[in-house]
Amino acid sequence: MRFLHTADWQLGMTRHFLAGDAQPRYSAARRDVVAGLGALADEVGAEFVVVAGDVFEHNQLAPQVISQSLEAMRAIGIPVYLLPGNHDPLDATSVYTSALFRAECPQNVTVLDLAGIHEVRPGVQIVAAPWRSKAPTTDLVTEALEALRDLSKHAGTRVLVAHGGIDALDPDRDNPALIRLTEVHQALANGTVHYVALGDKHSLTRVGGTGRVWYSGSPEVTNFDDVESDPGQVLVVDIDDNDPDRAVTVEARRIGRWRFVTLRHQVDTSRDIADLDLNLDLMTEKDRTVVRLVLTGSLTVTDRAALDACLDRYARLFAWLGLWERHSELTVMPADGEFSDLGFGGFAAAAVDELVATARASDDETSVDAQAALALLLRLADRGAA
Repeated sequence: MRFLHTADWQLGMTRHFLAGDAQPRYSAARRDVVAGLGALADEVGAEFVVVAGDVFEHNQLAPQVISQSLEAMRAIGIPVYLLPGNHDPLDATSVYTSALFRAECPQNVTVLDLAGIHEVRPGVQIVAAPWRSKAPTTDLVTEALEALRDLSKHAGTRVLVAHGGIDALDPDRDNPALIRLTEVHQALANGTVHYVALGDKHSLTRVGGTGRVWYSGSPEVTNFDDVESDPGQVLVVDIDDNDPDRAVTVEARRIGRWRFVTLRHQVDTSRDIADLDLNLDLMTEKDRTVVRLVLTGSLTVTDRAALDACLDRYARLFAWLGLWERHSELTVMPADGEFSDLGFGGFAAAAVDELVATARASDDETSVDAQAALALLLRLADRGAA
């Protein structure tokens, strides 16, 4: 038996830093990666898809988002099983119980709305642990497994589909909803279930040493690489029905196309700015790449103007590019003679001298404004062009 394990689609997600056409393109990419699961399923011969929670970003979605999302699921073409998670729980406002969802839900899509066993076909079952609120007070997985204690090891092949943090990885030991790995391992050891498909972590993560417990991660990136080390993947899972122990093989396939990258650079000279320019220039697929820059260093006003011109250029090319302000520390200090050859005289020259003095005085807001004014002056004089 072969199936696809995915999770955390979070259809309808927006990113606050995406502007212009970048947000619509990002939203379309998230739907496209869902629809593209059909091609992967055809390629590998998968029977069905399990989505381990957070199918939607939240329950209050625009009708267009719901309709387009369901159409993407229809395009997969094989059975798709959706587990409600913490973003889209089965509460009173659930998207899954809305009139629109019920009216347009494709025949190949099933919501795992009841805890316990769901039949896929004779001999293959899904054990579901759906969320009914955003803050469960118990371990939903342990509750689902409790109902299966008396099942025979040879009663079929069972896949547990669940969502949430697991105690072996999550430091919040006081969270009553954490999945207890010892309970999961016990269920695997006695044959109650044979594979555990988890959602919640957006980066591909193997849990424990059995090779049977995995977070698939989100199929399209949702956060920067210092938070998500390995997003954009889906798992192809094989379970040997002919093996009494149901041997499992898991293969990760990368399907995401967007990247959220954090770049750290020291910039003290024009050469450092040129190196940054080269690094940005060499990055491919800029229209699907988000770049968060951490820049530190001390620059002359001329070099800062050149840096600003460089960043302005690439901001027009990338889906988004900008400074991570709270981690960046750039000092601008006018160099001796830096403004002596601009050809100003009289009042204008005196004003420039005053700006230079203010820029050198301290790191307060006034000096920052003076530095910005001097940088603009140089750019207008074409000395800060990248």
